[in-house]
Amino acid sequence: MTDKAAPKKFIPEPFEYHQIVELEIDDLNNLGSGVGRIDGWVVMVPFALGGERVKARIFRNHKNYSEGDLVEIVRPSPDRVEPVCKLFGTCGGCQYQHLSYPAQLEWKRKQIKDLMQRIGGIDFPIEPTHPSPKQYGYRSKLTPHYERPQRGEMPIGFVMQGRRGRLVDVPYCPIASDSINAALPAARDEILAKASKLKRGGTILLRDCAEGVCSDNNATVTERVGNVSYQFCAGEFFQNNPFVLPELIEYAIEEARGEKNLVDAYCGVGVFALAAAKKFENVAGVEISSKAIICANANARINAITNCEFLIGKAETIFDDVAKKFDGAETSMIIDPPRAGCDELFLRQLVQFAPKKLVYVSCGPDTQARDLAFLTANGYKLIKLQPFDLFPQTRHIENVATLIKE
Repeated sequence: MTDKAAPKKFIPEPFEYHQIVELEIDDLNNLGSGVGRIDGWVVMVPFALGGERVKARIFRNHKNYSEGDLVEIVRPSPDRVEPVCKLFGTCGGCQYQHLSYPAQLEWKRKQIKDLMQRIGGIDFPIEPTHPSPKQYGYRSKLTPHYERPQRGEMPIGFVMQGRRGRLVDVPYCPIASDSINAALPAARDEILAKASKLKRGGTILLRDCAEGVCSDNNATVTERVGNVSYQFCAGEFFQNNPFVLPELIEYAIEEARGEKNLVDAYCGVGVFALAAAKKFENVAGVEISSKAIICANANARINAITNCEFLIGKAETIFDDVAKKFDGAETSMIIDPPRAGCDELFLRQLVQFAPKKLVYVSCGPDTQARDLAFLTANGYKLIKLQPFDLFPQTRHIENVATLIKE
């Protein structure tokens, strides 16, 4: 029996509300929760690790699985470590602080392999995950959230683990850079000082850049990666781990080398294109965002790079101008789409342009697996899959796929 009344929508099968169950954890899912079975029925337990035996308190039964809170670790994993952050398990920002870093890297490699097989039907060896030089203090951008004060409380931080509508107060974040953590108290005080006048919640920006820590979304800031300086709008996307980013960029460029031309699709402010300019005769960056193209062309001028051109491409004719300048048979292409991956219209135009070599950088390996299935069914051969850990302590993983035109 349980000691608390179940919520009205609670489904009482196969377990009662708050029933304590004991089970073996076999694996982790892509959200970082432990996955085990009781008489064949799947139970997911956040913060449990593969190989552990645990006790869990059931709080929800779904159609084909249940969820439970971790109550006791009966037999711990040898990979379990003490979390650095005292808010770990309450704050939803990190999922793996309790897992040793070598084990995080291996799990992320396995995650890529599973997604490739399950979503893309691709059975292909995955290289060991490339580690981040720093496992804490690496994030160069932090965006704490806040709501209007309620009952005298006003947390400033991140979404609570398992509770979409609630925030956890985060006065210090160990995965953020030292500069950001030094600037965070003043940023919090500024919001708290005007709490009584706030009509709605919002988000604080803390961007660690060459100019210092910037909190103005519209300010132009600078990030230097290797020998190239990039200027961009502080609130816009730019990779947030500057310690491993140079290694990711260099790897992608080396994988793309061997052809006369390079096309950087989804080029943003020109990160790959400008870093690669010295290694190709001609480089073109393509984007549908005019704002990003303006920044990319400015970055080419700042770095005195003259063999790189940035073009605004309409979604339905994104490679038309490129095809007038470059022969696909003499061209490599780097693509780095958003988490949603490439839409079919883009992929069909890519296949028609037919670059000789393709390097696909992805922050969403599930959508990447889907897109690789399309590309390998339309004339491309997969030759390498290399994960990079841009986000230690979290479930997120970057993956780089190299393909050649058959």
